[in-house]
Amino acid sequence: MYAATLALVLACWTATTLADHHLHPCHSPNMTGHMSVMNFKGEVKGIGSFTFDTTAKRLRFKTNDSIQFNSTHSMDLLMLLDEGIFYEIDSKNQSCEKKPLHVTVHPMDIPDDATFMTEMNLGSAVIEGEGMKVNLWGGVLPESKVAYTKTVTMGCLPVSSVYTYESGILIFTMMNIDMEIKDPEQLVVPSCCQAVALEETPEGTVHSFMNEFI
Repeated sequence: MYAATLALVLACWTATTLADHHLHPCHSPNMTGHMSVMNFKGEVKGIGSFTFDTTAKRLRFKTNDSIQFNSTHSMDLLMLLDEGIFYEIDSKNQSCEKKPLHVTVHPMDIPDDATFMTEMNLGSAVIEGEGMKVNLWGGVLPESKVAYTKTVTMGCLPVSSVYTYESGILIFTMMNIDMEIKDPEQLVVPSCCQAVALEETPEGTVHSFMNEFI
């Protein structure tokens, strides 16, 4: 219901206000930064750092264990997007789990089939230094029928991604972004994971970066 409603809103908004726009989705550069994840109830699901390689299509996210909420848990994920697998890493115990990645879409980038929604200013458009121009993109993930809205800067740096599920909404917010990979080792499969066998997926389970926070 949530996904269908949001998809209808996106379609109407796009059709009525953006008929003259013919922009194509941009793709984010290499990045290092911080990310927070919150659901629509206001529960913080994770806060931590990320590293993204746009060429190798690899994404690492590690929670900051010094910042904890009742709704969070320690998490260390390495996504090999092109290979369709990911690792849940436990550095403390030098162990990990290797799982198939069914949905390769993630909050750091815009899908190729996304629809341009609008251009707007966060903050003020008229006061110098008090606003930021952004583009909004939206769509529905065909694998899971999840609706999404993504906000990016004019240079395609991610600001936020909102995913609407039947069970609720997840909001990903990106901060303190640098356009470089500060530590390439973050994107290398740890030695404790290299011999791990791929786990079988229970029927009805869909693995994605976003689903790790539900």
